[in-house]
Amino acid sequence: MSGDKHEGKGAANARMTASPPHVDWPLLLVTGALLIFGMMMVYSTTFDLSYYWYDNRSTMFVKHMWHMAAGMAALAFCVRLDYQKMRISVVAVGMLLITLIVLVLVLVFGIDRGLRAGSYQPSELAKLVIIIYLAVWLASKKEALKDFWHGMAPFAVVVGLVAGLIVLQPDISAAATVLVIGGLMFFLAGADILQLGGALAIAVLAGRIVIQFYATGQQRITEYIAGLRDITEGSWHVLQATVAFVDGGIFGVGLGAGNGKFAYLPVPHTDSVFAVVGEELGLAGSLLLVGFFVVLCWRGVRIAARADDTFGQLLAGGLTGWIALEVLVNVGVILGVLPFAGNALPLISYGGSSLVVTLAAIGILLSVSRHDPDARPDREKSANIDLRRWNRRARLSGAGSRR
Repeated sequence: MSGDKHEGKGAANARMTASPPHVDWPLLLVTGALLIFGMMMVYSTTFDLSYYWYDNRSTMFVKHMWHMAAGMAALAFCVRLDYQKMRISVVAVGMLLITLIVLVLVLVFGIDRGLRAGSYQPSELAKLVIIIYLAVWLASKKEALKDFWHGMAPFAVVVGLVAGLIVLQPDISAAATVLVIGGLMFFLAGADILQLGGALAIAVLAGRIVIQFYATGQQRITEYIAGLRDITEGSWHVLQATVAFVDGGIFGVGLGAGNGKFAYLPVPHTDSVFAVVGEELGLAGSLLLVGFFVVLCWRGVRIAARADDTFGQLLAGGLTGWIALEVLVNVGVILGVLPFAGNALPLISYGGSSLVVTLAAIGILLSVSRHDPDARPDREKSANIDLRRWNRRARLSGAGSRR
């Protein structure tokens, strides 16, 4: 009997070794497509700036390629890493403490002398770390979340501390992103309506107070409200983005042939890159880009739904929600439906921090997908597909779902 058991284990190990690890190919392919799209837009939006700043048209593009190489290395590392290792409390707390220290150092030494110089922004890393930490913390609390002092209070302290340090940089849009991501993950963990309502009220009050202390925030809100009434009275940024989309038409003026990026669109290589897409590739190119992001988010939601543990569900759900939020805010600002915010368009905008951290997040999503019990190559496929959520009749036989 013992010999049979050893033989069975040996056969299973051999089968796992021989079979390639599961990879979510749609997610990986759409990530590659977005990276290629981003390379085209980065060169198109930086060759003039690069010549002006560095006397070389390709300097910024080369920097982008180095950032992408670092991001791909981070993605590969995270894919091979067992995401369950991040569930260790010491690891999660250590990552959070390091992030807090870096954010404090930025305040102490200043933006020009500190870590936020150039395209390296600790606030981007803070978004990823807070998702990992909250996934660990929320998964461990479970029913305790419904208790105010054990659930809502410590949650608010952690999220508020990170968001507060980011506001002091100041980076209001990044701080708001942290708050929204925190609320999303609190909801996914099982918070009730009263808790979510209280958290929303506190966030709105805090946002109103912050805006009162920053003239830039007040100006953005004023311009946004004016733009809703009459687009010609809105901000210069939104007005020029609208002109770019009108000039682009259906198929655009051609890659690299746009004029708005040279003098009219503010920061065309970061915040306004979607407007450049609209002018040079037209409505067709813009819809294609949005379609890529829809596929990416769909795969992330699917990975979260199929994860076989609460931590994996919260981690994948938080990462997907974060990427979707960054896309919605960037596109919404350019279209004039949201107040101006400095959110980069993931994988498309120029910027080392955003690119590397986003690719690391996608690597973690792929790591979670590798532990999908329905997709493991060593698992026997003979189960039923439950169609009752669409049709309350009997189950149909099929391959590839849970046994």
